[in-house]
Amino acid sequence: MTSEIPPDAARRCAVLGSPVDHSLSPLLHRTAYARLGLNWTYTAHEVTEQTLPAFLVGLDPSWRGLSLTMPLKRAVLPLLDDVEPVARSVEAVNTVLLSPGRRFGANTDVSGLLTALRTAMSSLGESQPAGHAIVVGAGATAASALAALSRLGVDSVDLRVRDLARAHPTLLVGDRLGLEVRVLPLDAPWQSAPWAVSSVPSGGAVVVSTVPSAVAVEVLPENVLSGAVVADVRYDPWPSPLLAVAQRRGSATVTGIDLLVHQAVAQVRLMTGQEVAADALLEAAEAAVRRRAAEPPRG
Repeated sequence: MTSEIPPDAARRCAVLGSPVDHSLSPLLHRTAYARLGLNWTYTAHEVTEQTLPAFLVGLDPSWRGLSLTMPLKRAVLPLLDDVEPVARSVEAVNTVLLSPGRRFGANTDVSGLLTALRTAMSSLGESQPAGHAIVVGAGATAASALAALSRLGVDSVDLRVRDLARAHPTLLVGDRLGLEVRVLPLDAPWQSAPWAVSSVPSGGAVVVSTVPSAVAVEVLPENVLSGAVVADVRYDPWPSPLLAVAQRRGSATVTGIDLLVHQAVAQVRLMTGQEVAADALLEAAEAAVRRRAAEPPRG
């Protein structure tokens, strides 16, 4: 990055990750640019933790922003010049703002999930969740979920994970947020949950899954999904098997599309300085996943 470019020039943005071919971010950002009348481009690039440093070095001044997905949200941290407090607190960056000589990291996953959870809670007539929550998974997205839950007023969380050793960074995030976090194996008996399975408070519990939906369905008893707010951050497969069970049990649900759209709205705001309506992006994303779900299996 060597020189300034005119403020009205076309800018470049992209999503990076591995795998990244499934990402709906290009659709969402291009839809936003069309709505805002911006002659910007947004592409997808297969980038790993090993190739990320070289990719960043190779960007010219026309680049304005990057969206990051797995496995880059933590790997990017030492490559940045500055990081916003929220992203620093959860040690996860999903947005990089680029300017000549500077890379700035932000996290819109937290605000995106927070907005989506509040919307779902309002549908149950709830303004505050119960004091406890369940998060399934322990990666960067789970860390962002802890921050969103903390802002909702949750004070303790059961973190259910495949590998107890890998949960340590997310456990530290919970400590910094002032949360009481218990790390449990996925198959731990539910009698050790913060509430008895038979007495989950109606409309008060929050469950967030960051693992494949089929896994979450296997490990989360239907009683736990009753009368709760249940979020599945994944949107493949569509519709979510986990959320189908939750809806059958009378729960309000947050889809991976809801989260993706709300965090994308925040990314567009950071990258362009302009606001786009979430409804426009939600419509485009849901249409895309319906088309994908109707396609015959590959291979």
